[in-house]
Amino acid sequence: MGKGYKLPARIRYEYEMEKEAKLKYAHGVWGGVNPHGEIELNFYTESDKLPTVSERIIAPDGSIGHEMIPVESEQKVVIRDIHSRIVMNYNTARAMYDWLDEKLTALEAEWDATGTGPMFDGPETGGLEQ
Repeated sequence: MGKGYKLPARIRYEYEMEKEAKLKYAHGVWGGVNPHGEIELNFYTESDKLPTVSERIIAPDGSIGHEMIPVESEQKVVIRDIHSRIVMNYNTARAMYDWLDEKLTALEAEWDATGTGPMFDGPETGGLEQ
């Protein structure tokens, strides 16, 4: 900075939201460090794979029976639908880490004070991959 430059007393941040921005739920995240040294996060939700077909038997009297799903595989398949992809540099990732740590510490302190816990998933569940 040159001589005579005076730093501002404060900075104001104003937030604007893109029309396309949507609130998304995440069951987990898959990602890692990319070849450029940036952190990549791919947030996903999980659900059982839908069957490709279902069938109903029609009885001789014309009544329709219950819906049946042909067995396609002996293996359970879970679909991870990646809905959001984020790339950030080290400094942003570190700031996000610190921010999350602060929020989690406050939440855990509230649980301790009230004798409650997570509303849905337990603290040992949730997806964090790679």
